[in-house]
Parts: sequence; C-alpha cells; structure tokens
Amino acid sequence: MRTDLRTVRLVLAEPLRISRSTMAARDAVWLTVEHDGLRGHGEAVTSVYYGLDTGTLLRLLRAVRLDRFADPESALEALPDVVPAAPPAVTAAVEAALLDLVGKRADAPVHRLLGASAPPVAATARTLGITSLAHAAAEARRLAASGFRVIKVKAGAPDPEDDVERVRVVRDAAPGVRLLLDPNGAWTFRQAEALLPRFADLGVEAVEQPLAPGDPEALAALAERSPLPVIADEDAVDVEDARRLAGRVHGVNVKLAKCGGVRAALRVAEAVEGSGTALMLGCLTASSLGLAPAVHLADRARWADLDGHLLLAHDPWSGIGGADGLVRASDRPGLGVTRADLA
Repeated sequence: MRTDLRTVRLVLAEPLRISRSTMAARDAVWLTVEHDGLRGHGEAVTSVYYGLDTGTLLRLLRAVRLDRFADPESALEALPDVVPAAPPAVTAAVEAALLDLVGKRADAPVHRLLGASAPPVAATARTLGITSLAHAAAEARRLAASGFRVIKVKAGAPDPEDDVERVRVVRDAAPGVRLLLDPNGAWTFRQAEALLPRFADLGVEAVEQPLAPGDPEALAALAERSPLPVIADEDAVDVEDARRLAGRVHGVNVKLAKCGGVRAALRVAEAVEGSGTALMLGCLTASSLGLAPAVHLADRARWADLDGHLLLAHDPWSGIGGADGLVRASDRPGLGVTRADLA
C-alpha cells in the first residue's frame, strides 16, 4: 500500500470564540492510502488544546508504515500496532483512511461495516460562539429558518451575566429549537451551582463540561445536584475515563480525534451502556472528510454535535450534508465523501 500526505488550510466563515481561545483557521493533514487502484482518505486537524501542530501531525503520519501489510483489511485489524503510542487524532485519521478503503473494496459504506443496515441521519447541533447579543439572535433566527433543531451556545465570558443574556436572546429568537450550553470548563463549582438553575429556566437541555477539566469527582458531584444534564467532555478522553464516569454524569462527549477513532468510540459506548450515561458525538472544526467517520455512528448517540464542517468558509469535501440541520451518512462505499476539486 502506498500513502500520501497533503496539508490544507481550513478557514472559518467567522472566528469562533470560546472561553479559552478564539480560532479563525486551522490546518488539516489529509492521509491517502492507495491499494490496487482504490484510495481511502482520512483527515487529522491541528489543535492547540491537544498540542498538535502541522509539523507534528506530518511527522507522526509519515512514521506510519502501511507498506508492510498485504492489504488494508489486515492493516485495519492490526491498527494498534500500526500507530503505536500515537496521539488519538493520528490513530483516528489512519483508521478513517483504512475504513474508507476497506469499504470501497467491499462496495459497502462504513456504517454497514459497523453493523448498521441503514445510513444514519441525525439532527446536529450548530455552534454559536461567544459573540454579541445582536449577532447571536440573528444567527439563531437564520439557523432556525434553515431547519436546525438544536443550537449549542458557547459560554464562559468574563461576566457570566453575558452568557445568561446570550442564551436568553437565542431562546427568544428561536423558541422552537433545543438548546445546549458549553462553557468549555470556564466555571468554578460555586459559579456552576448558581448558574445552572437559571439556564434550566431558560430551557437549556444540557450543559457540557461546566467545570475545569482535571477533577472528574467534582464534575460528578455537580451532576448529582444539577437541574439539567451534565455532559463530560474534556474530562472524558478515553474509555477508562468513560468507565469512571459511567452512571455519575448524564453524558460523555465522544470525539473521534480525542478517543482514537470509530472503534474506540464504540468501546466508549459499550462502557457506558446501561449506566444511565448517554452519548454525545462531538467533533473538532474540520472538513466533511474529518466529520464523516462520526456521522456513520450518529444514530448511536443521544446528542449529535457534528457541525465542524459547517463552520468553514469553504468545505473542500462534501457528502454528509448538514446545511439543513441534518447530517446524513452516505450509502456510497467507504466514507462516502467526495473532494470538491475531483467531483
């Protein structure tokens, strides 16, 4: 098997401000694996939070030796040995490229390889960053008119009252949508205790990672007394974290780049099954190529937050939808995505 790497710049339609940073663009590294005339593709994106810059991703992906395997099926089976000690984002990108190629060789979409008969469809949340009240209201109206049923509002402004007012104007502008809240760990325990009842009164359905990561016991204690569901994100990185939190928080946010790919996500799902802890499928800002593997799992989650490609000024791949509020796995072989310049 032959591999190829390409780096591209993904520019956001507008900067996304969250509690700890503001992002206007990020790099993506595309991995292409070719075997017997067919190609599989995967994507890894840079992340300051996860300590992955472009050079690091390129170095780690260049170290992946797939040419020692007879075919992509055997490489996929041996994936832990293919990328030993690699960051989860790298493992996820290699797995995605191999799944795409294996699916094309079997003439089957990835969701069918994973045991689903019909292409998953899910209502995805659409993220609104920390922004002005007028802009938040205008965006909420636009999104609701476009068909979005779920809006996720970022929180963690220096003055928490700004967060409350932003949710209030979003609720007024889009009264029919479901609301999620994500402070990205910006609040103290005392702040969260005071704020969550107010957000519950505004109709917020659930809150992601209200407390700074690193103290999952505090997050579990908050969940026990919270008037709305608490979803662990930064405190739920892998399957061991999920096991520790199962039954103690209301949800865990599974990002493939965080846990290590599709099969790692399925292990997380198995770890929390029957515990009362539900799944959220999340993502980083990425292209449709980067989002596609998670979309093939979208029917397994209570909450889908798979809008990373919708935040881009230009998505170089297509095939998972989302502009009307619904992401859809393709029934085409593999991941089912197409690069715009090759269409």
